[in-house]
Amino acid sequence: QVFEMRHVGIGDLLEKLEKLRQKLKAEGLFDATHKKRLPFLPHRIGLVTGKDSDAEKDVLRTAQLRWPSVEFRVEHAAVQGDRAVGEVIAALGRLDADPEVDVIIVARGGGDFQNLLVFSDETLLRAAAACITPLVSAIGHEADRPLLDEIADLRASTPTDAAKRVVPDVAEEL
Repeated sequence: QVFEMRHVGIGDLLEKLEKLRQKLKAEGLFDATHKKRLPFLPHRIGLVTGKDSDAEKDVLRTAQLRWPSVEFRVEHAAVQGDRAVGEVIAALGRLDADPEVDVIIVARGGGDFQNLLVFSDETLLRAAAACITPLVSAIGHEADRPLLDEIADLRASTPTDAAKRVVPDVAEEL
């Protein structure tokens, strides 16, 4: 598990991440044929993010500016630390089981390499790959590339970008 290796050297972590990437790629989990299309206008968006985080505020504000009637079901989870993998997996499971949720965004602001390792954890990646609901990864900033980006149906460069890519702009549509 990548998450449990945070006390080893960065070179070792990068090597283990690359091995995990190759393993999951060989299993076909990154294949475009597994990618689900996002709905044009989601009625309800599931959001997995840290409680009171800037990522949460950015996604909600941006989406509601673009389409004021959009609804959210927000599931808060630790997005770093020992509890993060389990909490994110549990939140994904609750949202994926909700038939009213049309798309799920997993959002976290930036952070250092080790804080983002949660989103390259094999158990979390397999849970994300098993989601029936379309999934958007919005972790960190443009340069950050956790393995969740490869599994998700859509990678957004930031949480704000995720909202822009999931919710159409009502003014443009009119």
